[in-house]
Amino acid sequence: MSLLSVLEMPKDQTAKVDKSRRDFIKKVGAVGAAAVATTAVSAPYVWAQGKTYNWKMVTTWPPELPILQTGSERFARRVEEMSNGRMKIQVYAGGELVPPLGTFDAVSQGTVECGSGAAYYWAGKVPAAQWFSAVPFGFNPQMINAWFYSGGGLQLWEEVYAPFNVVPRPQGNTGVQMGGWFNKKIESVDDFKGLKIRIPGLGGKVVAKAGATVVLLAGGEIYTSLERGVIDATEWVGPLHDLRMGFYQAAKYYYYPGWHEPGTCLEVIFNKKAYDALPSDLKAILDAAAAETNMWSLCEFESRNGEALETLVNEHKVELLRFPDSVLTDFQKLSAEVLEEEAEKDAAAKKVNEAFKAYRKKLGGWNKVSEKAYQDYIAFGPQQ
Repeated sequence: MSLLSVLEMPKDQTAKVDKSRRDFIKKVGAVGAAAVATTAVSAPYVWAQGKTYNWKMVTTWPPELPILQTGSERFARRVEEMSNGRMKIQVYAGGELVPPLGTFDAVSQGTVECGSGAAYYWAGKVPAAQWFSAVPFGFNPQMINAWFYSGGGLQLWEEVYAPFNVVPRPQGNTGVQMGGWFNKKIESVDDFKGLKIRIPGLGGKVVAKAGATVVLLAGGEIYTSLERGVIDATEWVGPLHDLRMGFYQAAKYYYYPGWHEPGTCLEVIFNKKAYDALPSDLKAILDAAAAETNMWSLCEFESRNGEALETLVNEHKVELLRFPDSVLTDFQKLSAEVLEEEAEKDAAAKKVNEAFKAYRKKLGGWNKVSEKAYQDYIAFGPQQ
C-alpha cells in the first residue's frame, strides 16, 4: 500500500492501518530483543557445554607423598580450574593403575594420556633422558630452569622423547638433595666398594664406577629394603621426605651434600597423539599448569626442608655428616668420566651432553660473580 493511498483513506480506516503498523513494529522489536538475549545467553552456555576431555595420569610416586604426588594432584586441579572444567585429569599414584616404573611406557603406548616421574628412571630405554633430570656436579634449579626455558634445553628434550610418542614438560624441582643414608661412615671413596646402594641415574653410574652395587627401587620399596639389609645405603630426596619415609630408623648416618642431584627436575609427560589432538588453548593450559607446578614445588622444598632437618637432628638424634672433600673430589672426577662414557653409547645422549656442557660453560662466568660469590660470603664471611 502506497503512502498516497493511505492519506486518501477515511480517518477511521487510517487509524486501523496505523494501529496494525504499530502492532507489527512491537512484534518485530520483541522478536529482535529475544534473539539478542538468546544469543547473549546461549553463546557461553554452548561453549561451556562443548567437548570435554577426561584424562588419566599415572605417577612413579607413593600415595599422598608430599610435593611429588601431591604436586601432580595439584597440577590436575589447576588444569581443571583454568579450563573451566573442560579438561579433567584423574591422578593415580604409583602401583594404583600401572607399576611405578611403568609410567613412561604407559604414556608412550597411549594406555594413559599423561604421567609424572623423573627422567632418569627411563635411562634403560632413553639414555639421553638422564641429562634432563639430574647430572652429578651439574645444574642447580636456577640453572636447569634457565636451560629449559631460555637455553634450548626443552626443545632438545622434546626431540629426545619424540620417537617414543611422548611430550615432556618440567613439573618440579627438588632443589639440592641430601647425600643419603648409610649404615657405615664414609671416609674415602674406597668405602663404596661392595656397598649395595639405591641411587638412580648418572649418580648411580658414578658410584658403580667406584665399586658399589647399584639397586634401582621405587620409593615405596626403599625403607623395607634398607631395614632388611637388602641394601646398605640409600639416597632419596631431602629432609622432608626422608623424615616421612622413616629412614632414620633404618640407617645411622645422614650425609650431605647431594653431589649426584644438585637440582633434580621432575617431569610431566603427555602422550603425543593425545596432546596434539587438543585445541590450542588447552595445550597452553597444560603447559602453564606444568610451569606453575615447577615453581611451586621448588618453593615447597625450600620452605619445608629446614624444619624437617631440625626434627631429624634434634628429636631423632640423627648423625649429620658431610662427605669428606677427598670423596667429593674423587666423585667429581669419576662423574666427568661417566658422562663421556654414557654419551658415547648413544647418539642422542652425545648430542645432549655436548649441549649441556656448552650451556654450563656459558653460565659459568656469571655464576662465579653472582651465585657462588654470594653463597661463599654467606657460608664463610663475617656474620651480622
